[in-house]
Amino acid sequence: QVQLVESGGGLVEPGGSLRLSCAASGSIFSIGSMTWYRQAPGKQRDLVASITTGGSTEYADSVKGRSTISRDNAKNTVYLQINSLKPEDTAFYYCNAYIKTTRYSSPRGYWGQGTQVTVSS
Repeated sequence: QVQLVESGGGLVEPGGSLRLSCAASGSIFSIGSMTWYRQAPGKQRDLVASITTGGSTEYADSVKGRSTISRDNAKNTVYLQINSLKPEDTAFYYCNAYIKTTRYSSPRGYWGQGTQVTVSS
């Protein structure tokens, strides 16, 4: 059993910052790429930022330059720092991680339940 739990969302004024966390727990042998997605009401779920085991990152154009994704492999946790928040950043933020539960299993994608981020004055 694997669980991903996001935290750190909330209500923030435009121009503010947030740091989201996503911790994986359970029967974990190894974790590959970890990715943040977001989904606004009535819209599709979009990739925000992704990080590989080795630390290579990629960002959506909408957050590039004002966000940082990082991970702590010892804690099985991925973080997303977003600065200069805009109302259009309002969305439910989800993390996804590719996890092997045993040495011989294939990696499988797991999702967290998400955390709401609202940017409003």
